[in-house]
Amino acid sequence: MTREEAKKVIEALLFASNKPVSINNFSEILEDIDSREIRELLNELKKEYEDTQKPVSITEIAGGFQFATDPYYAPWIRKLYKQDKHSRISMPALETLAVIAYRQPITRSEIEAIRGVNVDGVIHSLLERALIKTCGRKETAGRPILYSTTTEFLKHFGLNSLNELPKLKEFSEADIKLGETKELDLEKGETDGDQQTA
Repeated sequence: MTREEAKKVIEALLFASNKPVSINNFSEILEDIDSREIRELLNELKKEYEDTQKPVSITEIAGGFQFATDPYYAPWIRKLYKQDKHSRISMPALETLAVIAYRQPITRSEIEAIRGVNVDGVIHSLLERALIKTCGRKETAGRPILYSTTTEFLKHFGLNSLNELPKLKEFSEADIKLGETKELDLEKGETDGDQQTA
């Protein structure tokens, strides 16, 4: 198989997949081509799409590669899928998601201690959207359920890994809308969250 043929196969696989395709996935399919060359071909394809200014691009996301549309076209794409404002994530859900992302794994009571409000409904909603998942139980009294983010979370926010989350010191208190005590609580978990991947 020539490089050009391999590149076309990679492009076809990306087009056919509804989730990110990892280098390992490509290697299993393109058995005669090593992972280094696959990455080179992906980079060539990415550049070709960028140079032609197409409304789609190849992006590295959630540990793999996937086609993505330019955000400029979002209003028309929403109409195609008949999405409305109700499909957006609410501010309480975003705040809870941020706490989970930076402090995971974390229990519901720990989230509530940081946010200062009950989060039962929000947790349920985030689980339904597959943005968070249960990941075991904490070895304390009552063995409460632990929550962490998912690959769907990475895809939704265009991240390749949790290491790409902004550092908390990049935000002002007004940005994250938390009181002084709660902000300090979040900062304690910054290192833990940065080292994990979903």
